[in-house]
Amino acid sequence: MTDVQQMQPAWLAGAWKETAKSFPVVSPFSGEVVANVADCGEQEARLAADQACQAFSEWRGQTAFARAELLERWYQAMLAHDQEIARLMAQEMGKPVSEGLGEVRYAASFLRWFAEEAKRVAGEFLPSQSARKRLWILKQPVGPVYAITPWNFPAAMVTRKVAPALAAGCSVILKPAEESPLTALYLARLWAEVGGLPAAFQVLPASDPAPLSRVLMADSRIRKLTFTGSTEVGLMLYQEAAKTLKRVSLELGGGAPVLVFDDADLDAALSGVLTAKFRNVGQSCVAANRIYVQRDIYAAFSKRYAELAEQLKVGDPLRPETQIGPLVSRQAVDKVKRHLEDALDRGATLLTGGRTEGLTVWPTVLADVPREALAVSEETFGPLAPLIPFGSEEEAVQLANRGQAGLAAYVWTRDLRRTLLTSEALEFGIVGVNDGVPSTANAPFGGVKFSGLGREGGHEGIAEYLETKFVSIDLP
Repeated sequence: MTDVQQMQPAWLAGAWKETAKSFPVVSPFSGEVVANVADCGEQEARLAADQACQAFSEWRGQTAFARAELLERWYQAMLAHDQEIARLMAQEMGKPVSEGLGEVRYAASFLRWFAEEAKRVAGEFLPSQSARKRLWILKQPVGPVYAITPWNFPAAMVTRKVAPALAAGCSVILKPAEESPLTALYLARLWAEVGGLPAAFQVLPASDPAPLSRVLMADSRIRKLTFTGSTEVGLMLYQEAAKTLKRVSLELGGGAPVLVFDDADLDAALSGVLTAKFRNVGQSCVAANRIYVQRDIYAAFSKRYAELAEQLKVGDPLRPETQIGPLVSRQAVDKVKRHLEDALDRGATLLTGGRTEGLTVWPTVLADVPREALAVSEETFGPLAPLIPFGSEEEAVQLANRGQAGLAAYVWTRDLRRTLLTSEALEFGIVGVNDGVPSTANAPFGGVKFSGLGREGGHEGIAEYLETKFVSIDLP
């Protein structure tokens, strides 16, 4: 493997290619340049599109079993290099190594799952209305795919999109986030090493995604867009995709509510909500964003939750004991500060945290946060936990459903009736009941309302990359 501090070329047209320009990847913890990376633009996008179309013809022609075998080898390679990948993530976007190792296992699980799903793509024969006719349904790959991934899960967001696309027989052009392209490039190296068809998977880093995206979005040969990121950018891409009628999958903003009822196992709820909030320093689309606690247990929960947050170890993401690393950028820190100051100005009580140093923000817990506060109405995307009391079950569901986001919600209760009714009533694509980490490769992931379109994971994940063809045969 190439040393990370050297120039990192793009994985383009089945080869490692340097570009006329490069851009630095900077550690959010130390502020040091981790690596310089090829900066792709319109020229590279056109070459990648041509290569993806050529590769698609060859890749789709391989058997499902051959594609599955390659994905399985890629899976094994990821696990064999888990330490290197985790360290890369710590360097480029600040995820603690201990948490990064967990992400590598989660990311790799999509390769294994869709290796199996590749062999389950099947058509069917239909009963015919005529004795002379035979009716047949085929499932075929949609075509070359343009994938755009965010910085917060540099490995998992790649495999969650690329694995089902490749399993279905599509070729993929990946534009990783400018903050964290190194992990994607490392995965491309592993893809090449295990014998993957080179141009079936290409990685094009770019400091400015607009020129590259402009070319690929306008190219009618690119038949599918899959994007994870902000709702604002997602809506813009959705409009552009309509011009060439691309298939679209969008995983957008979160702002997840948590409902802790008074019958919950308090220890389990505290632990689960702590994980749901502070995993990846709160930089997750499914992170707990507003924590509603029933009044009878509100005081006890608030006190203990703040104590647990204080115990989280803050520091260098490369150290194995660190649980809270830096945020990805100054802009992210400023947003947390703005939400904190707004809540305090509106009368919230600071229970712990509020300290910042560089891009590091200590875990912060606020009590009695007004419902109109920015920390409640907007997605903070940082380690700020607003606690809000509620009375009845009906009130809790009503509060949770406020707003336009609908990705994930969490419920803590031991009441089966409440579990069923709240799960049905919550307007979200994912509901974790007594579970702070519900996502898994074998289940669908995605949201409703302004949180996106389509699903990743589960058997639904590969369906996003398949077209349905009907064949009617009139026998002579």
